[in-house]
Amino acid sequence: MLTGKTAVITGGSRGIGAAIARAFAERGAQIAILYAGRTEAAEAVCSDCRALGVNALAYKCDVASFDQTKETVAAIRADFGNVHILVNNAGITRDGLIARMREEDYDAVLDTNLKGTFNMTRHCSGLFLRAKEGCIINMSSVSGLMGNAGQCNYAAAKAGLIGLTKSAARELAAKNIRVNAIAPGFIATDMTASFAEETIARSIPLQRMGRPEDVAQAAVFLAEAEYITGEVLRVDGGIAM
Repeated sequence: MLTGKTAVITGGSRGIGAAIARAFAERGAQIAILYAGRTEAAEAVCSDCRALGVNALAYKCDVASFDQTKETVAAIRADFGNVHILVNNAGITRDGLIARMREEDYDAVLDTNLKGTFNMTRHCSGLFLRAKEGCIINMSSVSGLMGNAGQCNYAAAKAGLIGLTKSAARELAAKNIRVNAIAPGFIATDMTASFAEETIARSIPLQRMGRPEDVAQAAVFLAEAEYITGEVLRVDGGIAM
C-alpha cells in the first residue's frame, strides 16, 4: 500500500499519467499531478482521486523549464509537506524522417521527454533526502530499446532516459532512493490514436494494444517493490522481447 505517501506525476491529466494517478490513489497515496495545458482534464483526474479518499491537486507546469519545475516542486512541498514518489511521465512526439526533421521538433522532444525528467528529478531529490526515502519511475519506451523509423528524436530521448535511470539509481541508492523505468509498447492513448490498431495488434505477440491501466499496474509494482532499482520494465505485450 502507498498510504501516507505523496506521489508527483507529470503529464497526469490524461492517458498513462491519469491512469497512474488513479491507481496510486486507490493504494492510498496523496496525488500531485503536473499538466501542460488541459486544466479541466487535470481537475477531473484530481476529482477522481479525491473520490477515493485522498488529497489531490493539479499544477500547471512546463517540465522543460528548469525554473518552472523548481517553483512547482516548492509549491507541492508547501501543499503536501513532502514527496515520496516521482513519476516522470510527461512526453510529446514530433515525428518525422530524420532527413526532413526540423531542428525545433528534435529539440522540443528532447527538452520535454529527457530534460524534463532531469529537471523534476533534480528538484525532487532534496525532498527524497529529507524523507530518507524516494522512488522515481521514469517513462521510457520500447522505441528507446529498439529504435523506430520516423522517431529519431523520440527514440533518442527515451534511450537517454534509460541511461539517466541507471546512472541516477547508482548515485542515489545509498540514500534509500530507488530509480526505475517503464518501457511501454503501443498503448491506446491520445498519442497513438492515429495508429491502425488492428494492424499494430498483428505485430504484438499478445495480439492487442496495451491499455493505460496496464502501465499503471507496473508503476504500482515498482512503487511498492522496495528491493528493485536500476531496472527497465517492459510493458509491451512482448513486442520487444
